[in-house]
Amino acid sequence: MGKQNLFWRTDYQIRAPSLRVIDSEGKLIGVLTKDEAVRKAKEANLTLVEIAPNATPPVGKIVDFGKFRYAEEKKARAQAKKVKGGEVKEIRFSPFIAENDFNVRIGRIKEFFADKNKVRVVVVFKGPQMRVKHTGYDLIGKIKSVFGDTIITDMEPKFLGKYLVTVISPVTNKGLAAKNNAKKEDQKIDNK
Repeated sequence: MGKQNLFWRTDYQIRAPSLRVIDSEGKLIGVLTKDEAVRKAKEANLTLVEIAPNATPPVGKIVDFGKFRYAEEKKARAQAKKVKGGEVKEIRFSPFIAENDFNVRIGRIKEFFADKNKVRVVVVFKGPQMRVKHTGYDLIGKIKSVFGDTIITDMEPKFLGKYLVTVISPVTNKGLAAKNNAKKEDQKIDNK
């Protein structure tokens, strides 16, 4: 995540001739000229910060600028964390993968799930391996069995050229797990 560039105009950087001013306790003082507002801020050894430049008139707040900036950056980081997740990450397997390599990739899938990401599982076939396509389906079945009811299959396994692809995502609540189980039961009935 890149550092977010937050910028506020302070004191004489503010361009508006008059502002709706809020004091350090959060009480509305009223509409003042920029000079009057800056003078009030300086009397309190604080800074006038333009917090709503697009309002009419713009809104300025008298604050301890260091604390204000820290609080705003903290809010921005919290907001960025909420946005994070929902990406589709990709993990590649070969149809005859060694057990240790398999376990390493399962660990990566768990990390992606912890960040609330979906995972595209791709089994890559090379040359003569295409003759034993069932090994890819077996491998995806093994991956799904490792996670059990904690995942949902967003896209059933299908071949795209030499790649067998499926998309799985973590279950976010119990309702989805129940829905997924019902779907599996329906598939079992259809297969009989």
